[in-house]
Amino acid sequence: MSCCHHCRDAENMFDRRDAARQLERYRRRGPEGTTRILLDALREAGVAGASLLDIGGGVGVIHHELLRAGAAGAVDVDASSAYIAAARGESERQGRAGQVSYLHGDVVAMADGIPQAEIVTLDRVVCCYPDMPALIGVAATRATRLLGLVYPRDDWWVRAGVRVLNAGLSLQRTAFRVFCHPTAEVDAAVRRAGLSRRLQRASGPWQVVVYERGHS
Repeated sequence: MSCCHHCRDAENMFDRRDAARQLERYRRRGPEGTTRILLDALREAGVAGASLLDIGGGVGVIHHELLRAGAAGAVDVDASSAYIAAARGESERQGRAGQVSYLHGDVVAMADGIPQAEIVTLDRVVCCYPDMPALIGVAATRATRLLGLVYPRDDWWVRAGVRVLNAGLSLQRTAFRVFCHPTAEVDAAVRRAGLSRRLQRASGPWQVVVYERGHS
């Protein structure tokens, strides 16, 4: 499956109904679970005045929260037009529309037009993309200071769960698939871009990893 085909599948998977549900949950509860862990880690590292590239930003939880914490501006790239519409609407509701630019499409295919940012985030995005090295390559080379990832742990029970999930997707006759990329390979791809691990935490089937450029 090519990345372009996968992004078209993502457009169908993450539709207006799903976006509305995710946005309502965020408005009621705020950031949850691993997203909160990632946000806390980034705020601890310092976000005041920073630029943000939010890849696969969904309804925009990451950039809404980091802008509230003092980030200067954000670019959100997402393969789902429904998610972009929801994130843009929430930015307008919060009075921050002028601080966010939205790009719709495959971030790898659009790489030449993707700007650098002090902070780059991929919250549960690596598991939705078939070509992990290409995705991480774009993200890591765009991060001038911090790169934050949330993706599945590389454990047997997580891989088994992903196989079951993909079997269910197959029965639903959708071509979208979830991926459990090996942790060592993700880490190696990030390090090739010159970043080192600052933090790693496990939470259920997920892991939150923050990398820093120049951190030893």
